[in-house]
Amino acid sequence: MTDKTELNEVTAAAKDMKRVADAAADTKQPSKGQAWPLVPIGIGIGSAALAAALLYANSGRKKG
Repeated sequence: MTDKTELNEVTAAAKDMKRVADAAADTKQPSKGQAWPLVPIGIGIGSAALAAALLYANSGRKKG
């Protein structure tokens, strides 16, 4: 009688896997979304770093 129980558990697991695989096959591929504009971001970060370096360099100088 235990063989029949194991067979039912295996059959149930196989049916569940088939149901999941069928459901996954019916779904569409998710979109990749919109790509980040890397060049403008890089230019903006570089400009901000350059401005910060100039401000830091000029802040140590004494006036007068």
